[in-house]
Amino acid sequence: MDKAATTAQLENPPEQGVDELRAAPRFTLLIRAAKLASAQGEFVCVIRDVSETGVSVRLFHALPSCQQFELHMPGGSVYLVDRVWNRDNEAGFAFAETVDIAKLINESAEYPKRGLRLGLCFPVKVRTLTLTCDAVVENLSQQGARFECDALLAIDQTVRIEAPDGSGAMREVRAKVRWRRERHYGVVFDDTFGLGEFARLAARLQAPALL
Repeated sequence: MDKAATTAQLENPPEQGVDELRAAPRFTLLIRAAKLASAQGEFVCVIRDVSETGVSVRLFHALPSCQQFELHMPGGSVYLVDRVWNRDNEAGFAFAETVDIAKLINESAEYPKRGLRLGLCFPVKVRTLTLTCDAVVENLSQQGARFECDALLAIDQTVRIEAPDGSGAMREVRAKVRWRRERHYGVVFDDTFGLGEFARLAARLQAPALL
């Protein structure tokens, strides 16, 4: 399949979606969580299929209106992609540059469970048995967060973080302090976020109109 044919397939995705893409030449089924970064923020997606010229993804909300995105893979590689089509929380992108598909697929297999970390910045309340303080989250994953606050917290101390969830309601998350550098702390959650809830929370914090 040449580049023009593959691009045409991206522009006109089959009605049956994944089944046809799976059977198409040079297409590989690749179910992996990844990050789409754009001028509107960083968003969670699930890669469905990949070819030499493009990739299709599923989101948990509408796609931002930007034309260009960066696709961040779990292993750390970043690919510049252009939006080709989107509908019903699914989208197709064309790679802006030539991509080594074997490297992309092998990297995804090598880091299948590495968590996504989003550069989200938002205020929260941190509570312990003896104090309550204001803090600012600096980045967030399904498993934990990094935040800044003035309180002195101990390594392995249990804290409760009051923050919004994917629906916009406030909830308390129990976490344990894993590291400290001056006023910056890293915590691991007792109860992790599901991928869908994590994705919707990211959208609500950055671009709520997408929900």
